[in-house]
Amino acid sequence: MGKDGGFLTPKAIGNRIKAKGLQKLRWYCQSCEKQCRDENGFKCHIQSESHQRQLILVGENSGKYIANYSNEFHSGFFSTLRRSFGTKRVLANTVYCEYIKERDHIHMNATRWVALAGYVRWLGSQGLCEIEQTERGWYVTLIDKDPDTVRREMESERKEKMDLDDEQRRQKLIAEQIKRDKDRGIEPPEAVFTEFVREDENEKVQVTFNQIVVAEKKKTLQPSVLAVVSKKRTSSTDETPDEPEVKKSKPETTIETSVFKKPFPVSAKPKKSALEEVREEEEKMKEKKNRKDYWLHENIVVKIITMKMGEKYYKKKGIITKVENRYQAIIKMIDTNDKIRIDQAHVETVIPAIGKKVLLVNGAYRGQEAILEDIHQDAFSIDVTITKGAMNGIRLDNIPYEDVSKLAD
Repeated sequence: MGKDGGFLTPKAIGNRIKAKGLQKLRWYCQSCEKQCRDENGFKCHIQSESHQRQLILVGENSGKYIANYSNEFHSGFFSTLRRSFGTKRVLANTVYCEYIKERDHIHMNATRWVALAGYVRWLGSQGLCEIEQTERGWYVTLIDKDPDTVRREMESERKEKMDLDDEQRRQKLIAEQIKRDKDRGIEPPEAVFTEFVREDENEKVQVTFNQIVVAEKKKTLQPSVLAVVSKKRTSSTDETPDEPEVKKSKPETTIETSVFKKPFPVSAKPKKSALEEVREEEEKMKEKKNRKDYWLHENIVVKIITMKMGEKYYKKKGIITKVENRYQAIIKMIDTNDKIRIDQAHVETVIPAIGKKVLLVNGAYRGQEAILEDIHQDAFSIDVTITKGAMNGIRLDNIPYEDVSKLAD
């Protein structure tokens, strides 16, 4: 076919197919940026005149070339880490495998770092990533220093602080109003019980229930009571045919007063004051705002509940010294002083003795320090009194175990 058809010859097509994808690193020339497919091709390349000229240029200023290759390698690796993994904790070798998928990447042997471990240590020394050495290898976590991200975090923290100050002022005002009411002797109304009085003995008592309520009542009433009710309903002839159909559509249960031998008290639900309603609404808003799916805090005592860390640490207690990514923490074991990293799902809160200091780790009063007042083992809850801040002295009852943990001494 001649030279004109060389591009479409079977040999040319086969060569292009073979050149696709990654080839062996030992047959790659970084200075010429040429990949050879076999040892013979690489030998021919290094003996070529173009390769010899390139070596002379590199040899004249080798430091400059190595620095350029190092910068390009760092730029590509760091871009892959930021784009593919973000701020997640990931194995460095996984990021490297993702980076070398690009055929024209800069190889590690052309940089100033001898191995990937050296480059990872350099990232840690520059403050670009948080690094950790484990049995599987080096783990890296990107530290996001983007100006827009930092600015957004600062604005978010400032807004949360302002909201917290407003919330503390409202809580203080409500506490003062309650205290003034108590000083004046104003107490919430109590339940009032009245006797059941019938003016006419022949008058029937008609009580209307929903179908679900009627079914539940039938389960709890005695068989004799059910028999009396059924008998009275079947023998009743007081219904008039002119009664509207709307009333018939509603399920009704007619119960004779003879069923109840004793008059039953009627309790009137105490009406809440406006102040109590405001406070209850504030509590709901705080609970919705501060209830999170993460609860780890520094300087609290937790217990390890997983066997994945080994029997040495199972059911042992430790103090959280640092929280990472909200869901992970560095724990210093109390017995051995060992430091381990563990996930939130593998630890639980610790409830101390009465009178000890605790921290509210979740819920409406998240982050508040308190004193343990009482423990309700049946309900798995405790009572605490807040000891710091604008809410100092406020007692909180029935706080679940998982929302409170012991503070380290």
